[in-house]
Amino acid sequence: MLSVIVFLPLVACAALLLVRLRDRTYTRVWIAVAAADLLLVLVAWLGFRTGGGLQYEQRLRWIPGAGVSYHVGVDGLSLPLVALTCLLFLAVAVHSLGEERRVRSYVCLFLFLQTVCLGLFAAQDLILFFVFFDLSIVGMFFVIAGWGHGERGRAAALKFFLYTFVGSLALLLGFIGLYLAATPHTFDLVELTRADPLAGRGAYGALVLLAVGVGLAVKTPTVPFHTWLPPAHTEAPAAGSAILAGILLKMGTYGLVRIAMPLLPASWRDYALVFIVVGAVSAVYGALVALAQTDFKRMIAYTSVNHMGYVVLAAGAAGVLAGTDAGARALAVTGAVTQMVSHGLITGALFLIAGVLHDRGATYEMDAYSGLAGPSPRLAAATGVAAFASLGIPGFSGFIAEFQIFTGSLASQAVATAAAVTGIVITAALFLRALRGMFLGPVRLPSSVGANGFRDLATAETLSIVPLLALALVIGVAPRLLLDVVEPAGRVLVGLVSR
Repeated sequence: MLSVIVFLPLVACAALLLVRLRDRTYTRVWIAVAAADLLLVLVAWLGFRTGGGLQYEQRLRWIPGAGVSYHVGVDGLSLPLVALTCLLFLAVAVHSLGEERRVRSYVCLFLFLQTVCLGLFAAQDLILFFVFFDLSIVGMFFVIAGWGHGERGRAAALKFFLYTFVGSLALLLGFIGLYLAATPHTFDLVELTRADPLAGRGAYGALVLLAVGVGLAVKTPTVPFHTWLPPAHTEAPAAGSAILAGILLKMGTYGLVRIAMPLLPASWRDYALVFIVVGAVSAVYGALVALAQTDFKRMIAYTSVNHMGYVVLAAGAAGVLAGTDAGARALAVTGAVTQMVSHGLITGALFLIAGVLHDRGATYEMDAYSGLAGPSPRLAAATGVAAFASLGIPGFSGFIAEFQIFTGSLASQAVATAAAVTGIVITAALFLRALRGMFLGPVRLPSSVGANGFRDLATAETLSIVPLLALALVIGVAPRLLLDVVEPAGRVLVGLVSR
């Protein structure tokens, strides 16, 4: 079943390249394929055995001479991200019903990206992981360059490609280091986790962790590797930004909990403080820079640096054995995975909302809008819900994630955790300022808005945004739906780091 889930979008992509259809039909086929993939994931979720370890596993010979296999499977760390991927791609497909530029190429690129993202979260082989990691860079490069904002979009796409491709080369060096240390040589994640090939290899293990950590930090992105993110988001189309923030950024943080922590446990413990500091700095810096933005989309982009900083902080705290217990560290890991899911839902919705603003007013500048609650009450309501969900108020998934992260991190890292918490206050300030400026007061619209005024959310836009926010609310009210899957895997990961 898992391979069907992964490759169904790619098969649909290949089929669409062979036929000539009306533009809107391509998008409808994409919606049908994305809905079918999500249905298969729901079936897999219902059949998932809580605490059962790696499931829906499949292993085939691929490059046996190099120790490479097609090995896929999911556990409590990856299944939520597979489900998030299918849901967000479906939302983006619905949102794209109004796309009119080179629709077949546009749809096929996103179907290709969906397979790439699903494949990475399912991969249980380092080379398979790397192949999907690199292909995601290629796919998103073409989305930004082809459907972004003109020449600036192409420049932003090039910067995105160069930064993340260099990061992937560092990641590959780390993977080769793991391969060479293993006896027998292998890239298999399960076998490498069991063997712990770098135990007692001090400096060698530190260099491998450095390579893997830098490669994943660029993708996350953390300070100081974040500078590609704002222009990529600002110049990308709304659908591209939603996938970039909601899914592709998670490849970096997922790599930390899937690869760096279990495969390099001794080095992770030795250098956990580095990740804690990077996470705390990213959380505060991202929030402060977001507060200074006048561009709505750039503001959301910098809040992603803030939220991913919380995930890195939690992962680092899970590696600190002194002054804490396994329960606190497992709570931090569970919070990190929950934050990945929560951020994907909420920030995906926010970027789709930013796309609505640009479609109506041809600008993301917040000063160009005022009083939008009058002509567009549905947009105002959706933006308000997304903003409050993003800043982590109780009742939404963000609160569940951040509460777990801070509670799990506080026992051993009180200073770093306290510093990171200030990011919540700053995030509240920037979202309240944006809501007050754009939606309250007298109506003011950009000169590009036509005689019909500012239109409210259309049906397709509503159907793409509201379900994401509704699920964030469901997780916030009934978190056991997610936590029952994640928590057992978090405890296993903490046990591996502690060995």
